[in-house]
Amino acid sequence: VNATLRRLREEGAQFDAIVLDPPKFAASPQQVERAARAYKDINRLAFHLLPPGGWLFTFSCSGGVSAELFQKIVAGAALDAGADAQIVARTGAGLDHPLSLHFPEGEYLKGLLLRRS
Repeated sequence: VNATLRRLREEGAQFDAIVLDPPKFAASPQQVERAARAYKDINRLAFHLLPPGGWLFTFSCSGGVSAELFQKIVAGAALDAGADAQIVARTGAGLDHPLSLHFPEGEYLKGLLLRRS
């Protein structure tokens, strides 16, 4: 995916909307740092492909990456890409996926809907 995003950037491609729904990048707490780099890279590449007014739907299904950390990663990716964006919505698992009070890692699905300024 990263190679394709890089190629599209080199070709000057632009998209009005991009959906990033990668596989789990962190299967364990030890992999969170590596996952953060991977999420930042893929989101940075996506921001380069969005014109002003473009939409980015970006998701993480890594339980070790909190919603707060994911938002910081995406904000860093936008900054690195020279882009500004507004969070239009935050999303996660639906009501059919209840969360246990004793297993916060069960809240693994998180997403952001962003509009590039």
